[in-house]
Amino acid sequence: MFIHFGLYALAARHEWVQHREEISSQDYAKYFENFDPDLYDPREWARRAREAGMKYVVLTAKHHEGFCLWDSRFTDYKATNTPYGKDLLKPYVEAFRAEGLKVGFYYSLIDWHHPEFPIDGIHPLRNHPDALEMNKTRDVRKYAQYMRDQVTELLTNFGEISVIWFDFSYPRREYRGMPGKGRADWESEELIGLVRQLQPDIIVGDRLDLPAEGNFPKDLATPEQYTPRVAPTINGKPVRWEVCHTFSGSWGYHRDESTWKDDPQLINILIDTVSLGGNLLMNVGPTARGTFDARAIESLETYRDWMHLNGRSIYGAGPSEYKAPNGCRFTQRGNRLYLHIQNWPFRHIHIEGLGRKIKYAQFLHDASEIQWLDPDAEVDSNIGVAVGDGMLTLELPVIKPDVVVPVVELILKD
Repeated sequence: MFIHFGLYALAARHEWVQHREEISSQDYAKYFENFDPDLYDPREWARRAREAGMKYVVLTAKHHEGFCLWDSRFTDYKATNTPYGKDLLKPYVEAFRAEGLKVGFYYSLIDWHHPEFPIDGIHPLRNHPDALEMNKTRDVRKYAQYMRDQVTELLTNFGEISVIWFDFSYPRREYRGMPGKGRADWESEELIGLVRQLQPDIIVGDRLDLPAEGNFPKDLATPEQYTPRVAPTINGKPVRWEVCHTFSGSWGYHRDESTWKDDPQLINILIDTVSLGGNLLMNVGPTARGTFDARAIESLETYRDWMHLNGRSIYGAGPSEYKAPNGCRFTQRGNRLYLHIQNWPFRHIHIEGLGRKIKYAQFLHDASEIQWLDPDAEVDSNIGVAVGDGMLTLELPVIKPDVVVPVVELILKD
């Protein structure tokens, strides 16, 4: 579970609202002055995450707006100085650990509130007539030290942290004479060295603009809002990866956003990802009162219900050497091959190369047997299709089972 939570929840019109509407810090202050998530219950968040089948969580400790959810010693722009008046991270960490989930933090490299962060092409003040002049008094080296100070707090004061998700670098985005930012600005080598020192076993995202070779091997590739066609590689070698997606078109709470994914889209994103060997990091954007809204809860329950019946096709499973037929995806775990039927066919599915390798087949959701045709028959008169050459032809019901994406579990011969 990815969780984007910050002041932008009050605006309720995208987490980049300050950038999109070019809102100054002075005007954006109204959200800080009214931040009071009085219904915040991280135990409820954690319960829903666990029920949905999630195993780890990443929360925005600080997003691009610069607002901090914990009681940082290095800024006044934090939850403890709002009407809410309390640290949100400590109860979050405790609640998710209590449900058995690994805990992670997202930390933005960008900070539109910090006075030393130079204005650039994604800053809300990018079109201010005095932007270049204001940058003359801003020192990104002081800001880089500020980040290290805050990361030290995050990785020291909350116990074991499994993931830190830095976001993001854009060194080639020059705008009106203002350069983008990358590893030289973040002092990324020093930052990642600090992370490794404080939490040696942590997984670090790949957005620090560090080279993949040499002293900075990538822990985690992070494609965003699309499903890769093939599994990501670095220098031609496989790499651990996760894809991050949203239930809708926004990461933060967006009251009027309408492009919410339907149930098949939600499940198929998960299946497509695991079939390529990746993890799915699915985002929730809580409301400004600290709750998951009804649409988010419905989406989480879609995962809950499907994973309850089909989870063993996902957990511990990954790519298969066998080629899935059109409209399907394979995952595999040992001698169990899982056929996810994303487009329901009429009566039969033909799978090359498996006809003599299967000893049993069943639907996963109810363990009901699936039969198949003789793989050595030249032609099956019922369907008029040659099924020889070891073709596996599964006989399916005409009516699709009442499962978002049915899964057939194929048990391979020893």
